[in-house]
Formats: sequence, C-alpha cells, structure tokens
Amino acid sequence: MEKENCLNQVVYPLSKKAEIVQWILLGVFIFLVPMIIPQFLQIVFGANSWIATNSQYVVGTIVNTVLVIAGINMKGWKQIASLITLPSISAIGSGLVFKSASIYTVYMIPFIWIGNFAFVYLYRKLSVQKKLNYILTSVIAILVKAAIIYLGFRAFTLVTIIPSVGKIFTALNLSMGLNQIITASIAAVIGFGINFYYNKKGKAVEEK
Repeated sequence: MEKENCLNQVVYPLSKKAEIVQWILLGVFIFLVPMIIPQFLQIVFGANSWIATNSQYVVGTIVNTVLVIAGINMKGWKQIASLITLPSISAIGSGLVFKSASIYTVYMIPFIWIGNFAFVYLYRKLSVQKKLNYILTSVIAILVKAAIIYLGFRAFTLVTIIPSVGKIFTALNLSMGLNQIITASIAAVIGFGINFYYNKKGKAVEEK
C-alpha cells in the first residue's frame, strides 16, 4: 500500500485530462531540449562562446528541472519513465551536447536512467510522501543521482570501455561528475519555486 501511495501521491492533484496534457507537454519539451538548446546557444552567443561549448549546463539544468516536476507532481511511473529516458536518447542521438564523446555516452545510458530514476523517486518518496524538508530531500537526491552516474562512468573507465586518459576522459569525467551536481542543484532551486507555487495554489483551493 505504501508503494501505491508513493506512486499516486502528488503535491497538487490535477484532473485526468490535465495530467495527460502535462505529461505530453513535458515529454515533448524534454526530448527537444538537447537538440534545440545547443543550436540556439550557438546562434545567440556564437559557436565558440563558453556557454555554447558548454551547453550541458543549460540542457542539464532544464532536464533536471523537468525531473523535479515529475518527482513532485506527476502520477504513474509509465509517464515518469518516459521523462527519465527521453533526454539521454535525444542528447546522444543528436550528438550536440556531448559532441565527440557522444559515442562513449551510449554505454552510460543505463546508469543515466537509473540515476534519473533515483532522482525522481527520492523527491516522490521523501518530499511528497514523507514530507521531508525540500532542501534536505534535494541534497540526498542530487548526491545519489550523481554518485550512480559517476560510479558507472568510473567502472567503464576501469575496464577501458571508456578511455581513462585524454580529452574524452576529461570531458566525460566532468560531464558525469561535477556537472551532474551543478545542474541538479540549480534545478533544485528552480524546483523549490515550483514546489512553493504548487503548495500555495493547493492551499488557495482548499480555502475556497
């Protein structure tokens, strides 16, 4: 029963139609972000600008923000699973985020999915169901996600599936490690505002 409650409980209940609309919009959005944002940054800031060559910070923050929303206000793991898997497929398929390292990130897909799942699940379990402090929930979720993805990366470097030296290693070491913490942390701050909005809106409905 506790598992069922965890799956179905959200911060702000939506109608069935609104849930479907939310799922479709977020799914399409999160799939397009890794393809559109890098090109948009190149056009606006220039192909050689820092923000364009480091588009993972922007893409990762947006994706993680959507995952936070999924964690606090989306029912059903089938819907959540799509949001967990779509960004990495899009990012690796387009090759715009990881560039020359994209081929090696294919091996990282299982760990990225597991990390994203843990990230969403911990928000759902700790913040929504257990009512744990949002900041503490975010710290736990961020560290667990980053640890899963980075340990997967290091495991592949140890067995030399992914290069353990050179530019590819340096790029992926940053992308699968520190960048995960940075982008998830920024997303958590944005998610705090979203969570506050949901709570405030929910209280307003209850008072009517």
